[in-house]
Amino acid sequence: MENTRLKYILREGLILAMLVVGILAGRSTLADHYYVPSGSMEYTLIAGDRVFVDKRAYGLRVPFTRIELTDGDPVRRGDVVIFDSPRDGKRLIKRIVAVGGDDVLIQDGHLAINGEWLASPADTGIEWIGDKRVALNLADGGGPGFSVSLTEGTVLAIGDHRGDSVDGRFFGPVAEAEIYGRAVAVYYRRGSGFEWLKL
Repeated sequence: MENTRLKYILREGLILAMLVVGILAGRSTLADHYYVPSGSMEYTLIAGDRVFVDKRAYGLRVPFTRIELTDGDPVRRGDVVIFDSPRDGKRLIKRIVAVGGDDVLIQDGHLAINGEWLASPADTGIEWIGDKRVALNLADGGGPGFSVSLTEGTVLAIGDHRGDSVDGRFFGPVAEAEIYGRAVAVYYRRGSGFEWLKL
């Protein structure tokens, strides 16, 4: 009787362990969520937002590693992405404003890519980054000026709240291979509850 009970416990424990490993592998490789801790991406994201992240967007990886199994889409200007800060390893969510080969200039919080200013002529608080219309938060100024020429395989990640974002202006370009995934949508906003706001 004791032997049968032990086998049952071991079998159930193994099933539970396999389920947990499967869930973690899925989060590592397929999709995950991200909690937005600060206002560095206002007005696109606000502190407390919960964001759905597609980890297959830039290529499928072996779970718990950075080994790529398949190629995905290239990282594009305007994408909101998840990566670890080269400065301190902290997980960040920022917008890709430039890709390899781009020359970047930032003055008073406004971007010029390859000599072309991105601000809307009608409203300087709006920039067109790739095909995304981005409403900037310039309430705290534009942050530090910055210029860089990106090498192939690197991207520049900047917050939409230009005066209150520790981003690529402080730690420089990030290797494309370091990007975990693309933020697809806000699925929960404090005060509004569950919704689906595409990014």
